[in-house]
Amino acid sequence: MPVLTEEFVPILVKTGASARVDVARTARFRVGDWVRVKNINPTTHTRMPRYVRGKLGCIKRDHGVFITPDAVAHGLGEHPQHLYSVSFSATELWGDVALAQDSLRIDLWDDYMELAEHE
Repeated sequence: MPVLTEEFVPILVKTGASARVDVARTARFRVGDWVRVKNINPTTHTRMPRYVRGKLGCIKRDHGVFITPDAVAHGLGEHPQHLYSVSFSATELWGDVALAQDSLRIDLWDDYMELAEHE
């Protein structure tokens, strides 16, 4: 993986930087699918917020295929997979203290989720 040097920073700021990769991967989920975030607690790097673990959400968008930061952080390669925007109701995340009409969207990778039934 290349090192970020001082002279490279202005280029990134001007043009943006993306972890999107041009790799063909079959999406595990579709827009409208209900998923449950895996309730795992790795002792290493993850981009899976603790407050969504074990929670039920709905896929709202498939952003495409991106490298997986968890794998890259541990020198395991890019491990490309789909990244999804998942919507969670506020009450699913925080219980009855939250307003029923509120929701939160989180971007999550394939490996973080399982297909779920919605009640």
